[in-house]
Amino acid sequence: MLVNGELWDLHRPLEASCSLALLDFDSPDNDYEARQVFWHSSAHVLGEACEKCMEDCRLGYGPPQESGGFFYEMRLKDNRPITPADFPGLEASFKKAVKEKQPFERLELPKEALLEMFAYNSYKQHYIQNQVPDGTSSTVYRCGPLIDFCRGPHVPHTGRIKAMAITKNSSSYFLADAKNDTLQRLYGISFPDSKQLTEYKKFIEEAEKRDHRRIGKQQELFMFHELSPGSAFFLPMGQRIYNTLTQFIRSEYHKRGYQEVGSPNMFNSKLWETSGHWQNYADDMFQLDVDKEKFAIKPMNCPGHCLIFDARERSYKELPLRMAEFGVLHRNEASGALSGLTRVRRFVQDDAHIFCTPDQIEDEIAGVFDLLETVYGALGFTYKVGLSTRNPDKFIGDLAVWDKAEDQLKRVLERVFPGQWKLNEGDGAFYGPKIDIAISDALKREFQCATIQLDFNLPERFKLQYRAPSKEGETDLHRPVMIHRAILGSIERFIGILTEHCAGNWPFWVSPRQVIVVPVAAAYNEYASAVAKKLWDVGIFSETDLTGDTLKKKILNAEISRWNFILVVGEDELRDQSVNCRSRDDEKKGRSATLPLDDFVRKCLALKESRGGVSSTTVLEDL
Repeated sequence: MLVNGELWDLHRPLEASCSLALLDFDSPDNDYEARQVFWHSSAHVLGEACEKCMEDCRLGYGPPQESGGFFYEMRLKDNRPITPADFPGLEASFKKAVKEKQPFERLELPKEALLEMFAYNSYKQHYIQNQVPDGTSSTVYRCGPLIDFCRGPHVPHTGRIKAMAITKNSSSYFLADAKNDTLQRLYGISFPDSKQLTEYKKFIEEAEKRDHRRIGKQQELFMFHELSPGSAFFLPMGQRIYNTLTQFIRSEYHKRGYQEVGSPNMFNSKLWETSGHWQNYADDMFQLDVDKEKFAIKPMNCPGHCLIFDARERSYKELPLRMAEFGVLHRNEASGALSGLTRVRRFVQDDAHIFCTPDQIEDEIAGVFDLLETVYGALGFTYKVGLSTRNPDKFIGDLAVWDKAEDQLKRVLERVFPGQWKLNEGDGAFYGPKIDIAISDALKREFQCATIQLDFNLPERFKLQYRAPSKEGETDLHRPVMIHRAILGSIERFIGILTEHCAGNWPFWVSPRQVIVVPVAAAYNEYASAVAKKLWDVGIFSETDLTGDTLKKKILNAEISRWNFILVVGEDELRDQSVNCRSRDDEKKGRSATLPLDDFVRKCLALKESRGGVSSTTVLEDL
């Protein structure tokens, strides 16, 4: 339950008048908080099973996951690994604990007692030492034989967890630091109804089919190599997708008054000290020693853009200044966290920074939303937005400026999304309020790609100024506001998300395989090649299958490779200068349409220009 906005155990006594909200796993308004509590409780039950079934099990960290489910990490006797062979016994122990309806019991203890209670477990000792200030107390929870250091809250008893499955295992490092102990991590999922687990397993099956790593290999889009871990090699077909997306963004920049810039990949640490990243982000940066000084490869573009803004005196007449860059960025992600395109060390962002006056914020944010709608709409994504406001304890800058900026953001959100946005009180960054944007894919999974953040910090740190006339007619110096803005975010990550969203069935305008021409016999190879060249010359990705395979095999290969359109040409097509066209998504095998070649070319160009063709079956009907 929520008591004055804070999560409490359902059976915890109410001690005073309060605002109260009861949460349910399937509540549409509070499902996130409720599910996090449910999965956190499930992690404790998994921890109990591990202590029962695994010799000398020392539990570490066991949280719920934002993406769903939970995990618990631990160290076992002789540091032995956990394998899938251990899963059935652990799940049986978990089900036994559920059947017993073990209550979750809360006890508050002083720090000294907590340290004594967990003297046998160095990992719990670390958490207690670092999370509980001296002279204060914290809580432990008990379910069955397990007593765990935890702030809670939890479900009333284990019987609420009707269905559970261990989904996978992996190794990890304590505190995600390779210098520390190697631990074993178990992941699980649970639900209050067995039907939900069945539905979840179906979802997982579909997600595995759509895994971008699997599709990327099948369609030869990208690859990775151990000699450069966390850095994608885009193969010719994958580079076509990459280029199409960047060209799309660049075309929108041209319409919207953005100016593209380029900045160095490597900077002296003095830049990062000025921006504040060296103090807070140095461990995540690749560092180098150059001429007896410390340098680092850039993990973001914003400090470099501040140097460009500050290169000369600026006038208010130049603002807003919309500065964009497809800069190569590097972040020193832990090797265990790397995952295909979605978690890499080397990436490019469709990054931009808008330098503007406080009075221009509202219009600039509205412009970003218009760009966002254009891009996400063309790619078939829906999204939702929220506003994260000032943390009352952690913020920099003038309070009046914050209040004005937040009011402007609220106005523009209400203007663009009336009644459809969420307010996240106190969740803003220390340097400014931000708008959170979450896209939903075909499986209704949510991802944060776009970002819109107001920044009062970097303009202050870099002492950025612009001149503007005062009321008295003189010229005054003012600080600009900086808007951090990305739409795709990491292009690598976005391609991974898009691959899974469309399951490798690329919309025509994004597709790296748009048209393949198949001659019915060798005698028509020349005409097939001429058709493909005509399409290629006008910007349509086309090829000709001149192999010695049978016609049936060629068509099957084209379908497997997910070509949007398959053109079959023979004697009739050569005579009439036409093509027999079938769609990739045609459910009725053998269905096709014959039309003049010039008409097909024009329709392909129109389809590409309109950024249509999410389903090429409907396009075939138009043809």
